[in-house]
Amino acid sequence: MPSVLPDGDPVPASGELPPSALDGLGSRPFGFYVHVPFCATRCGYCDFNTYTSAELGPGASQRDYAATAIEEVRLARRVLGDAALPVQTVFFGGGTPTLLPAADLVRMLQAIDKEFGLAPGAEVTTEANPESVDREYLETLRAGGFNRMSFGMQSASEHVLQVLDRRHTPGRPAQAVREAREAGFDHVNLDLIYSTPGETDADWRATLEAALAAGPDHISAYSLIVEDGTRLAARVRRGELPMPDDDVAADRYLIADEMLSAAGLRWYEISNWAASDEARCRHNLLYWTGGDWWGVGPGAHGHVGGTRWWNVKHPAAYAGRLAAGDSPGYAREELSAADRAVERIMLELRLDSGFPLADLPPQARTAVARALGDGLLEPEAFKRGQAVLTLRGRLLADALIVDLTA
Repeated sequence: MPSVLPDGDPVPASGELPPSALDGLGSRPFGFYVHVPFCATRCGYCDFNTYTSAELGPGASQRDYAATAIEEVRLARRVLGDAALPVQTVFFGGGTPTLLPAADLVRMLQAIDKEFGLAPGAEVTTEANPESVDREYLETLRAGGFNRMSFGMQSASEHVLQVLDRRHTPGRPAQAVREAREAGFDHVNLDLIYSTPGETDADWRATLEAALAAGPDHISAYSLIVEDGTRLAARVRRGELPMPDDDVAADRYLIADEMLSAAGLRWYEISNWAASDEARCRHNLLYWTGGDWWGVGPGAHGHVGGTRWWNVKHPAAYAGRLAAGDSPGYAREELSAADRAVERIMLELRLDSGFPLADLPPQARTAVARALGDGLLEPEAFKRGQAVLTLRGRLLADALIVDLTA
C-alpha cells in the first residue's frame, strides 16, 4: 500500500501560502505536476500513492477525476494571485495517467493553460504504461499539446517483469516508442529498473540493448528499492527473494553508463541520460534546480518559494475537500535558509553541471578536498570552481552528499 504522508504544519482551508513563499514569485521557473492516482494493477515493488479500482471505495471515480483536478488548478490561481506565471513544464505522473481518456488529460492541460498560460515551447510530458496507449490515443495527446512521452519499460526480460509484477509484454515498449514517433512526439523516454532479484548481467545488457534499439532520446535507469509495505518487501522478508545487493547495483550502473554513452546518450543527472540538451527532462531539472511547482492531485507535493506542502492521499478525501471549496492540502513546512542550502547541495551535485565550490559552507572544505583526492570529483571542473562528480563519484554520491552537508 502507499506510504504514509509526513506530518507538518496545517494548511489553511483557503490554501493560502505564507508571504515569504510569494516573495519573488515569477522570478523562478514555474511548473505543474499532475498526479493521476489510478493503476490497472499494483506492481509488487510500488509504494506510490496509487489505487486500483478495487481500492478506490466510495466517493472517488476515474470518470470525475479530470473535473476535480481542474478545480485544484483554479485554486492554485486564486492562491498565487495575479502574478505572471507562464508555465514552463507540465508533468502528468502516477499511477498510470493514460488509464484516463486522452481527452481528459488534454482538458486538464487546457485548464492550466487557461488559468496560467503555457510558456512558448513549454515541455508537456505524461507517463504511460506501454499497454495503455495506442496510435489514436497518442495522436490525441499530441494534438492537444503534449510533446513528450515517458514509457515504463523496466526490463526486457520476462522473468524480471514477473518479479516486478509488471503486466506488459517485453516487446511492447519498443512498439509504443514507434507509435509515439509516428504521432509526432520528438521526445520519448524509457524508464528502466536494474538489480531486480533474479536479474543477471546478461538480462540487464539485453534490456539496455532493447531500450536503445527502440530509439528513445532519453533513458532513466533506477536501482530497485525494496519499500516497506509492498508485496516485494513481503516476499524478501519471507525469504522467497533475495534483497538486492549494493555491489551488484553498482556493477549494473557501470554497465548502463558504458552502453548508453557508447550509443550517444550522455548522463546529465545520476540516473538520467539524454541524446542532446533538448532531450533532457526540463521538468525534473526544474525540481533539481530549485524552481517552483504546484502539485495537483491526491498526495501530490508542491513547492513555492521555500514552502513545501502535500495533499491528502485518498482520492475520495481529495475530491471531498475540493467539492467543499477547500484546499486539499494535508500539511506543509517552511524550509529554513539552512534547509534550503542543504537541499540545494543534495540536488545540484547530482547534475553534470555540478555545484559551485564558492557556495559550499566553510565546514565542507575539508570534505570536498578529500573527495577530490579520492577521485570522486572531476579535477578540471574543480579548477573552474565547480564540484562535478566523476563516474566513481556518481556511485558514491549519497555518501559524499552526507559528508558535504554534515
